[in-house]
Amino acid sequence: MSESVKMPALGESVTEGTVSSWLKAVGDTVEVDEPLLEVATDKVDTEVPSPAAGVVLEIRVAEDETVEVGTVLAIIGDPSEASGSPEP
Repeated sequence: MSESVKMPALGESVTEGTVSSWLKAVGDTVEVDEPLLEVATDKVDTEVPSPAAGVVLEIRVAEDETVEVGTVLAIIGDPSEASGSPEP
């Protein structure tokens, strides 16, 4: 089953973040807690770890794009799931 990577809440007053850079690309294998992307807010810059082991199936937010906390950034799963839709 695939898993969504969402923009984390990086502080009480932080409502959005900007994807600084992707450390992995579609098709790359990732492990749990392996850095997946870098996010910048007005208060902090940080790496976002992968919530699951698998393959990056989809990247939904481009570098330098600003999105709200909770927005799906990417999909991690098994390569055989690439044609399916993940759970929200």
